[in-house]
Amino acid sequence: MPRTRPNIIITGTPGVGKTSHCDALAANTGLKPLSINQIVKDRGCHDGWDEEYKSWIVDEDKLLDSLEDELHYGGYIIDWHACDLFPKGWIDLVVVLRTDSTKLYDRLKARNYPERKLQENLDSEIMEVLLDEARESYDEDIVVELHSDEADDIEGNVARIDTWIKKWKEDQV
Repeated sequence: MPRTRPNIIITGTPGVGKTSHCDALAANTGLKPLSINQIVKDRGCHDGWDEEYKSWIVDEDKLLDSLEDELHYGGYIIDWHACDLFPKGWIDLVVVLRTDSTKLYDRLKARNYPERKLQENLDSEIMEVLLDEARESYDEDIVVELHSDEADDIEGNVARIDTWIKKWKEDQV
């Protein structure tokens, strides 16, 4: 049975506003946000804690197994810094958030990121690593790049995604 509600990934370098976008989009659309970081922790989809990076070492197989039944029915907004591990058939839209590297530096510094992790994330943003991964992993027509430099950008981006959702639903009939 085809999904009646889409699955959307909101991805981007840490600090670009993924969670803020997901929360606003969920409030606007009724889609359910899925924080992958929280799922990894709560469902034990990891191989332990990386002390240097201050993050969980994700077991991608366990993660996908734990999400498969939920995502099958649609209606989710996936909040994570990567997208390429999710099978194409599970995903209807990939939104890659981007932000100015100076603003990103300030946001990550405010989060007390270790210097190496901070620099790797800045390099990733500057080199468009996540945008390239999205374009390589999914059909071009479902990958959208949106900018998230200011809090005001969230409202416009959410409105654009909401318009896409309405069009997607019309196309499913």
